[in-house]
Amino acid sequence: MAVLGAGSWGTTIAALACGNVSTVLWARRAELAEALTATHRNQDYLPGARLPEGLVATASMEEALAGASVVVMAVPSHGFRSILELARPFLAEGTPIVSLTKGLEEGSSRRMTEVIAEVVPGSPAGVLTGPNLAGEIMAGQPAASVVALEDESLAAEIQGLLGTDGFRVYTNTDVVGCEVAGALKNVTAIASGMGDGMGFGDNSRAALITRGLAELTRLGTALGGQPQTFPGLAGMGDLVVTCISPRSRNRHVGEQLGRGRSMAEVVAEMKMVAEGVKTSRTVLDLAATVGVEMPIAEQVVAVLYGGRTAAEALPVLMLREAKPEHPPARSRPAG
Repeated sequence: MAVLGAGSWGTTIAALACGNVSTVLWARRAELAEALTATHRNQDYLPGARLPEGLVATASMEEALAGASVVVMAVPSHGFRSILELARPFLAEGTPIVSLTKGLEEGSSRRMTEVIAEVVPGSPAGVLTGPNLAGEIMAGQPAASVVALEDESLAAEIQGLLGTDGFRVYTNTDVVGCEVAGALKNVTAIASGMGDGMGFGDNSRAALITRGLAELTRLGTALGGQPQTFPGLAGMGDLVVTCISPRSRNRHVGEQLGRGRSMAEVVAEMKMVAEGVKTSRTVLDLAATVGVEMPIAEQVVAVLYGGRTAAEALPVLMLREAKPEHPPARSRPAG
C-alpha cells in the first residue's frame, strides 16, 4: 500500500496499515521523509507518537507507488488533483484509490472521487471517513470509521487492510453520501466553534449540531446519497466529534472567529489545513444547483468571506421564519 501525504491523518493511516500490509508513506518534503524513516516519528504533525519500525517513508513518488496494490490519498483538497496527476504515471492500471480528504475541489465543486475518475479513469475510487482524530487513534484509543466503495467486495478487502484491534472499519457502498457528509460537517464545525468562542453553552451546541445534521442530510440526499448514511459514522459520528473536540481544526477556526479575531490571523498561525474554510463556498454552489437551503453554511460563508462577524451571523439563524422540524413530504400526483 502507498499512502500519499504525511500529515497527521496520512501518517496515522500508514501506521495502522503497516501492521497488515507492506506500506510506504510519501512525503512532499525530502527532509520529512528522511526523518520519518530514521527516527520513526513525525514531530511536525504527530509530536511524541512512535511509528512502527516497518513503516518506510520516501519523497520519491515512483518509489512510493512501486508495486502498490492500493493507494490512499491523504492530501488537502486544494492539492489533491495536482498530487494525483504527479502519481498517475507510476500507477498500475486499475489500482484502487481511497481518499481521506474531507473537502470539495474549489472551482469545479468536484468530490475527490470525481477528481480520481477524471485523472485516473478506470481506477476504483473510494473514501475512508468517520469520527477520526489522528492523535487519539495514534495513542491507541478505540475508534471506528467507514470505507465506502461502490464495489462491496473491494470495500471488504480494503477494510481488512486498514482495520486493527483498536480501529474498527465498516464498509458502505454509498460513496456520494459519505463524501458529502465528510465535507459539509467541517462547515458546521466552524459554526459550532463560533458559538463556543462567543461563550454559548451546551443547549446552543446541541441545537446547532442537530440542525447541521439536517442540513447535511438535505444536501447529501439531493446529490444522490442514501438517507441511512447520514445518521451513521460518516454523518452524525464525524459531525459530533468535529463540532465538539478541542482537537478539531475547523472548530478551532470558528472559536477564534467567535472571539473576534480576523480570518487572516487565524489561518496564518495554523500549521494544518481546516478544510471547511475552503469548502464552505463550494458547498453553497452545490446547494444552489440542487435547490437546497443551507442557512448554517450561508452564515459561515458570510463570516469567512463577507465581512460579517460571528456575533452578527449566529443570531440570524435564530431569527429565521419558524417552521415545522420535519416538513411534510411532497405528495406524489395520482395516477
